Amino acid sequence: MRVGVVVFPGTNCDMDTFHALKITGHDPVFLWHKDHDLQSVDMVILPGGFSYGDYLRAGSIAKFSPIMNEIIDFANKGGYVLGICNGFQILLEAGLLPGAMLPNVTNTFICKPVFIRVLNNQNIFLNRYLANQVIKIPIAHKEGRYYISEKGLEDLKENNQIVLKYEYENPNGSIDSIAGIINKKGNVMGMMPHPERAVEDILGSSDGINLFLSFLK
Repeated sequence: MRVGVVVFPGTNCDMDTFHALKITGHDPVFLWHKDHDLQSVDMVILPGGFSYGDYLRAGSIAKFSPIMNEIIDFANKGGYVLGICNGFQILLEAGLLPGAMLPNVTNTFICKPVFIRVLNNQNIFLNRYLANQVIKIPIAHKEGRYYISEKGLEDLKENNQIVLKYEYENPNGSIDSIAGIINKKGNVMGMMPHPERAVEDILGSSDGINLFLSFLK
């Protein structure tokens, strides 16, 4: 697949994501935040980092970047969009996914490997994993506590939109231990853990590689 990796001021996981896409056989291209051209991509990834320094709120300024108008239109027309960490925060701010991000319950930056359970593998992003498979992938965030109203949580559960949950521990206090969700159409997904940082054994885990291989299927 031809996959666009968006670069905002403050993005710092663009090269990692680009590398993960290359070693899994994709054709990645960088998309600058001021551009209006998505370069005929099949999928867009909003990578991790600290877009605009996380001023005001993580992702709150990035949603106004010119490229986001194109990404919102792309997603609304059925295009595949994945947000990782800061990318997930941007998708929430842009209204492409429901809910919001709050500071970690510890109010500190947390950077460590965690275990997550794949709850829903019936989508383009996670089909190479087994249902209920537990994988090891790192997190790195200060505002990663996912929150949604009671009614919103019921809707997520009813529509099988909770795709990833923290296992064994809830490092940031996310409601219902949620680590990743997908929209109702199944074409937009957000996750806080960093699969691009777990694609080779030398990194401590290669459990993230199947996410990038899932796109190929």
